[in-house]
Amino acid sequence: MRRDLPVRTVARGEGDSAARRVLSRGMAVRLSVNVNKVATLRNARGGDVPDVLEAVRAIVAAGAPGVTVHPRADERHIRRADARAIARELAPLRDRVEFNVEGDPRPDLLELVLEVRPHQCTLVPVRPGEITSQAGWPPDTSRAEIGAIVGRLAGAGIRVSLFVEADAAAIEWAAAVGAQRVELYTEPYARAWHEGGAAAEASFARYAAAAERAHALGLGINAGHDLDLDNLRLFRRLPHLDEVSIGHALISRALFVGLDRVVREYLDVLAEGA
Repeated sequence: MRRDLPVRTVARGEGDSAARRVLSRGMAVRLSVNVNKVATLRNARGGDVPDVLEAVRAIVAAGAPGVTVHPRADERHIRRADARAIARELAPLRDRVEFNVEGDPRPDLLELVLEVRPHQCTLVPVRPGEITSQAGWPPDTSRAEIGAIVGRLAGAGIRVSLFVEADAAAIEWAAAVGAQRVELYTEPYARAWHEGGAAAEASFARYAAAAERAHALGLGINAGHDLDLDNLRLFRRLPHLDEVSIGHALISRALFVGLDRVVREYLDVLAEGA
């Protein structure tokens, strides 16, 4: 039996055709837009431009049902103050826009999560010196240590997702420590999709098997890392897929076509076939 139920999304604005289709069919995969790259651009110059909150408002107005941030310890993009400000911004929309805070379970991150109370906390392993996430949690990670953290967050009413590989052992570990969802690390899929043909199909089949295993264990299924408008057209067909978290590709395209348009493009892709 599934451990959580998706929050229904209410479309904002008369032109939000993709979000209206999500409502009418009730089956489309949810989009959570990661705004880290907006903060990266701001921090490159200093000051408040571009404004992360302005980006969040544009993303929500375009119909996105979720916003994600990953506050790293060095605050090289999203800062803890940003997470607090976004939580305040989204508080009046809590019943229709989900806030997801991801990161490694270091003490200051856990304190921040318990303070801002997002809908979801995605726990991600961090390797020293990494530019971005490079792998999911190894299945030999201490069950007692992670289980205690999961229990603490879940006890505060926060859904917990664990970032894992598309691997049965990792998924079984996530279920054993009490997570409500897993987020499948999709960089290997993105590489295989770029190769095309049999490689793409074989990789998708591997992720589909992982999703079926997660679903059988009562876990919800999220996915993220290197997903884009092209490879998402296949990946959105993943069985039982609840949510995708997309940042780099989406924000990069927004530089040329704008946030409103690119969010709607992703919503359209996710709504296809729903």
